[in-house]
Amino acid sequence: MRFVPFVMVSAGFLLGAATPASAITNGSADGNAHPEVGALIGKKPNPDGTWSYCTGTLISPTVFLTAAHCGEGGQKHARVSFADHYRPGSKLYTGRYVPDPRYKNESALHDMAVVVFSEPIPNIKPALLPSLGMLDQLKADNRLKSARFTPVGYGSLAPTTKKHKNRYHYTDTRNQASISFKGLSRKWLDLKLSFKDDGSTCFGDSGGPNFLGEANSHLLVATSISGADDVCKGVNYDYRLDTTSARRFLGKFVTLP
Repeated sequence: MRFVPFVMVSAGFLLGAATPASAITNGSADGNAHPEVGALIGKKPNPDGTWSYCTGTLISPTVFLTAAHCGEGGQKHARVSFADHYRPGSKLYTGRYVPDPRYKNESALHDMAVVVFSEPIPNIKPALLPSLGMLDQLKADNRLKSARFTPVGYGSLAPTTKKHKNRYHYTDTRNQASISFKGLSRKWLDLKLSFKDDGSTCFGDSGGPNFLGEANSHLLVATSISGADDVCKGVNYDYRLDTTSARRFLGKFVTLP
């Protein structure tokens, strides 16, 4: 089960039926650059033999942030691996799965969920969260246009097309890419491939982080939700974490800057 629930209708607003989820294309193996980024692991393998189905980020020693659409109705728990390449037998952490209660399946708004662990995750430093309105301030200062962002995730590598059908390639490996700014709205950060070396998210990265800055950044400003096309080369639509709305949910679980 790999979810990406929405097809883009217009910039910043997503509506539609469920389709398979997002991953990193035109990127590179993350290795240990972002150990705070983990994969949600299914109870049984996917049809291709891989296990991960969504991505997320440790935002406190006991709280892992992902997307609400990665869960199923009535789900109470989730399993997380922080291995850069998950294999059966890799260490797993099981926690309580809590979606934002405002999230509705027919809308991408409030598409956040956390996995709350009973004990701190050892030897991993959580990602940093943005202050209230950080992206708005950067936009007002005319600093977003040239900003770079680093998405990280366990999703599909570059899809291939054969006989008008896309094929997605999953490896249970944490990858990263670099992507450019496109636009900012009240709840959404839109990112696009502007340069030849830009990468994108694709099916399997849902809930994963978009860090502000280059490859060594750990400032998590938005989570991957969906994209504009099925070949993972279009605009990425990412849920902002610096808004009052997002912070209302996050503040129940972590101390915010």
